[in-house]
Amino acid sequence: MSLFLTLCQQTIGAKHVLSKQDEMQTYVSDWRQREVGKALAILIPSNTEEVAALVKLCAEHQIGIVPQGGNTGLVLGSIPDQSGTCVVLSLRRLNRIRSVDTSNNTMTVEAGCLLAEVQGAAQQAGRLYPLSLASEGSCTIGGNLSTNAGGTAVLRYGNARELCLGLEVVTATGEIWNGLRGLRKDNTGYDLRDLYIGAEGTLGIITAAVIKLFPIPKSEVTALVALADVNAALKLLSHVQDHTGASLTGFELFSDFCLHLVYKHFAELPKIFESSYPQYVLLELASAETQEHTYSQLEFALEAALQSGLIIDVVIANSLSQSTSIWKMRELISSAQAREGKNIKHDISLPVSQIGEFISQTDALLQTAFPGCRMLSFGHLGDGNLHYNVSPPVDQLDSDFLLEQAAVNRIVHDSVHLHHGSISAEHGIGTLKKEELLVYKSPLEMRLMQSIKTALDPHQLMNPGKVI
Repeated sequence: MSLFLTLCQQTIGAKHVLSKQDEMQTYVSDWRQREVGKALAILIPSNTEEVAALVKLCAEHQIGIVPQGGNTGLVLGSIPDQSGTCVVLSLRRLNRIRSVDTSNNTMTVEAGCLLAEVQGAAQQAGRLYPLSLASEGSCTIGGNLSTNAGGTAVLRYGNARELCLGLEVVTATGEIWNGLRGLRKDNTGYDLRDLYIGAEGTLGIITAAVIKLFPIPKSEVTALVALADVNAALKLLSHVQDHTGASLTGFELFSDFCLHLVYKHFAELPKIFESSYPQYVLLELASAETQEHTYSQLEFALEAALQSGLIIDVVIANSLSQSTSIWKMRELISSAQAREGKNIKHDISLPVSQIGEFISQTDALLQTAFPGCRMLSFGHLGDGNLHYNVSPPVDQLDSDFLLEQAAVNRIVHDSVHLHHGSISAEHGIGTLKKEELLVYKSPLEMRLMQSIKTALDPHQLMNPGKVI
């Protein structure tokens, strides 16, 4: 191994090859501090050519590679296992914005660029990059693409896959595929781009991407709506879409318990409603029309919903600060639950029409099996992505409840499958859901996936032990 590390040092410089335990700690630790892996070394190249050279070295010495962006993943996909035989290849130094083409509405960026920096660069160019996540200050474009990240604007703009036109990838053999084409139509064979997006680094290493840009909306209006139940929220979604069309950018659902925890742990936040209600929807319109027109459009739609009894109460933000406060409530749900204690998380997707039935049936099943468990349901209702988290009863230790994780997961995932959903919407599989995938994917699907893996990574060196 000393020869291998020496060759790595010669390739990218000794200071960019970390092998001491204290130097490697942050690279091998899970974002939620649940797991700590072990690595042979951390390699931090500065460009695509160096990535390719390192991959060739790893192939020659049969060293597994764990690609890593911001290490903000939630399914243990970006850290190594306990064997200590793999290297972590960090892309944080590949952080250049290579070009901006406002006529083509595209930007070419390297994989290590922070999402927030890409958003800022787009804004400076008079454009919008609409991918928006709570971790945007620390997650990277490469990580977003490797998990096909979603976020709050999928309803209008789509997932990371739909926001990407082309890729640059270092293959498992150390070759560089330059697919950085800013084309919206290109039917010249198999779509290799889509193979690498969402593959969690198991097929190759994304080093750069051509991403889509959009005009910056001239107006944005946010509202918080109170409802009696989830089915009312689903009816409201159709109602608002009928009235506003493509202007509807965000439609976020969260329960009263979510809001209760946010106010409990972030008491400085102003309360929007004087009373509590069973469910809430945060919705946002963004338009090329004037602020007054967009506000009136949303006001008309929500007034009709209020008069018909579809919704109970509503507040439309009349200032940027009030809009920010409403969004802050939604963004702090996960942090509030973390402060409340440990919980069992699920990132699932369902046909939008099935969400109400899923929640009512699965809540009942969990209460029967684990009386007093507390349900924290929130997510992107407009695209069917639900974060369905289960907290222990108030009188039970977190550590004791976490021992029931497998049983909780089985109830939730079986119910997801029954309702024709997916056990992973936007977080990926990693190692956390690897065994679950075998339960819900057909044998044929697994064989096809394994065939692709074997073809593109014959020595099984790319992010070993993840996904399949």
